[in-house]
Amino acid sequence: MRALTEQDIRTSFINCSKGEAKRLTVPRELESRPWDDLDFLGWCDPGAPDRSYLVVEREDRLVGVTMRFQPARRGFLHRSMCSLCLTTHPRGGVALMTAPKAGTAGREGNSVGAYMCTDLACSLYLRGSKVSESGPRVEESLTLEEQIDRMRGNLFAFLDTL
Repeated sequence: MRALTEQDIRTSFINCSKGEAKRLTVPRELESRPWDDLDFLGWCDPGAPDRSYLVVEREDRLVGVTMRFQPARRGFLHRSMCSLCLTTHPRGGVALMTAPKAGTAGREGNSVGAYMCTDLACSLYLRGSKVSESGPRVEESLTLEEQIDRMRGNLFAFLDTL
């Protein structure tokens, strides 16, 4: 992914107003992000623990979405799998991220959701730069490039529902 500026991020959102995009918390130290290892930029809002944001480059255009999630309330031994990167996590590592639909449908309260890593570090889990608390990912017969393509396909399928 190419390095993004704060302005790039704020103008990319498709499911919130320009005023909301202007007020949302953008991650600090954008220049120190591992851009070469990221397929999308995802972050949680430190001031609102139930909010997260995701920005991805798609067809030479940035697409940003705002999402909400509920903290996990399942037992300690329960594990969940991210629908994007297929990484398993123990309690709290995966949550249902819901995003309001774009346009009139979103203003009417319609939303869609997908189970995602709560830290939105899917790209780093795939590349082995970050390891889940439940241990390394299951070894697959797909190459890393094929796994990345699958993750991007899963993400784009989610975005298409917005």
